Amino acid sequence: MTPPIRKAVFPVAGLGTRFLPATKAMPKEMMPIVDRPLLQYVVEEARAAGIEHFIMVTGRNKSVIEDHFDIQPELEATLAERGREADLAALARDLPKAGEMSFTRQQAPLGLGHAVWCARDLVGNEPFAVLLPDMLMRGEPGCLSRMVAVYRQTGGNVVSVEACDPGDTAKYGIVGVGESLGEAFRITAMVEKPDPAAAPSNLFINGRYILQPAIFDHLARHQRGAGGEIQLTDAMLALADHEPFYGVRFDGKTFDCGSKMGFLTANVAYALDRDDLKEAFVAEIRALLGDG
Repeated sequence: MTPPIRKAVFPVAGLGTRFLPATKAMPKEMMPIVDRPLLQYVVEEARAAGIEHFIMVTGRNKSVIEDHFDIQPELEATLAERGREADLAALARDLPKAGEMSFTRQQAPLGLGHAVWCARDLVGNEPFAVLLPDMLMRGEPGCLSRMVAVYRQTGGNVVSVEACDPGDTAKYGIVGVGESLGEAFRITAMVEKPDPAAAPSNLFINGRYILQPAIFDHLARHQRGAGGEIQLTDAMLALADHEPFYGVRFDGKTFDCGSKMGFLTANVAYALDRDDLKEAFVAEIRALLGDG
């Protein structure tokens, strides 16, 4: 029987330097997409996929993340006094149950692979998911939900991929495409930022992973890769010598909120999804563009 995916790791220790000065005192993961933190959307994607234990790998000056996923008695008392029942209900809906969320520190910025390795004792000896909070995935069903469905059929390791412009492969980790297995395919290669002429496909790994615990054995070697950091992709390549990897094409919309353009676009897209905002927001945009 294939073990279930119960735990998910969220690497949230990055400094967010591309958003300075906004991220000088506020984690980039807590920057709002309309009126909710970016990280909240990613946690909800994981919860919808059946995740029961959310593991945050944090760094210094990230305590606000822990505070966000905790009760706020003073705030809740004030909202109750003012009759803000809808706001109270929203806070209660987003609040994790006791023991569902754990926090551990990545004490030095040594790369994504090192961040995942920092969660090893919390994950234990079971398969787990990794979700990069910078990548906001909009689709139905959610990206991780589709991956979990595939994992139940294939076992092994599963990564989400999507297509990029063939000329842009040098920006991404690219996979080779093997035999089809229902909604998935067998991954035959993983190449970090290949030249377009040498790329095995134009499908790139987009920030969602289901990994077997054996990945920690490879990460424990602390071998430095690109940029002098401990790369998750390098450990995946080593693991692929012994265990299968499968790819799932994500056909929804991905917003790279680690970039200013992706962050701004996500705010526009999610605002347009809101019945309480769309009409007035469109009017404001048209006015700004001189089109109304």
